[in-house]
Parts: sequence; C-alpha cells; structure tokens
Amino acid sequence: MFFIGGLPALLALFVRYRVKESAVWQKTRQESWSGLGRAILAHWKLFLYLTALMMMMNFSSHGTQDMYPTFLKEQRGFSPRQVATIAVIYNLGALSGGVLFGLLSDRFGRRRGMMTAFALAILLIPLWAYAPRTSWLVLGAFLMQFMVQGAWGVIPAHISELSPDSVRGFLPGFAYQCGVLLAGSVGYLEALFARHWSYAAAMAMTALTIFVMGLLVIGLGPERRGISFGG
Repeated sequence: MFFIGGLPALLALFVRYRVKESAVWQKTRQESWSGLGRAILAHWKLFLYLTALMMMMNFSSHGTQDMYPTFLKEQRGFSPRQVATIAVIYNLGALSGGVLFGLLSDRFGRRRGMMTAFALAILLIPLWAYAPRTSWLVLGAFLMQFMVQGAWGVIPAHISELSPDSVRGFLPGFAYQCGVLLAGSVGYLEALFARHWSYAAAMAMTALTIFVMGLLVIGLGPERRGISFGG
C-alpha cells in the first residue's frame, strides 16, 4: 500500500516538465525570496486569518477522524476488519461531501457553504458518537465526514480567492502548513480527555468545541467568491 500510494507522486514529473506555468503567476511572481517576504508582510492580517481558518479546519478533520478507529475498537468492540470497513464507508462520505459542498459554494457562497456543513455536523454529534446500534453509528460516521470534508471541499477555492495575485502561489500553502502545525495537538488532547472520560465523550466534547469555534472564524472572515485572477 505504501508503494502504490506513492505512484501518483510520479505525476509531479509530468507536471514539472510538461505543464506550462500560469500566465497570472508569470505576471505577478516575485523575483526573490526577500520580495516574497515583503509581499507576505504586506498582507499579514490576511495571513493570520488564513492560519486561524486552516487551524480550525485541521482541528475538525483530525478531531473527527484520528481517534475514531480507536473508539470503534476499544469502546464499541469492533474487530479490525469491521473498523476498516466502517472507515471505507465514512471516507466515501468524505469524498461525496467534498464534491457536493464545493459545488454548492459556487452558487450560494463559500462561507455559507462551510458554515452550513459545520452547523449540520454539530447536530450529528450524538449519532456519530453515541448511536446504540451499529447501523446508526455507521450512518453517523458517514454523515459526519460528509459534513466535515464537505466544508473542506470549499477550502481550495476559498483561500485562493482570498489571496492577492502577488502571493497566491505561496500564502495559502504557507498558512495551511502553519494551521496544521497549530492543530497537530488535537489527537493528543482527545487521548488525554479519554483517560478521564469515555472515548465518545472526549470526541463529542472536542468536536462540539471545534465546530463552534470554526463557525465563528468562518463567519467573521472575508469572502471573494468569483473574483477574476490577475485582474
């Protein structure tokens, strides 16, 4: 699986040698790292906002995924095969949610799409963490990832539209990685909470906190849906 998963990386060679650079990037690219640094500093407020946004997005993704297999095995008593099957099912939910909410955001707005996904995810927490029957629990897992990754499906367009032409090739990716760094503690925190409560309680409390904070960050942020790059 490791080597099979690495095969798509070979496409990078094709992209590097056969795909032309964007005309907008050619027009607005910085000539040096110092020029890029000055451009980033000129938009430091946007950088901080994108970092906070990506921190909440990574909290939501890892906070609802990383401990879930452990929860299924340790608290609900599923076998490794059953856990793997449920993981496949909820990842299908993630794929379909990302596509649907990404498309809907083109029509109804980026923030509205993401906030709708997070609001619905809050309502799904009891089904996702406390459903008494296996069928309902699997449905909750599917729908939870449908909503969480549905919000993620909006992110590529949203953060690219928010970034000015001069830093669009660097700022979104750098802010994303800073957000990942800040959100990297969520798995540890959930495990810490699970030592004092149940896995379900730890996940539910973490998810509720993350979704509420995520709604605030998204709702207070800007939106530039449908802008023309390089204009």
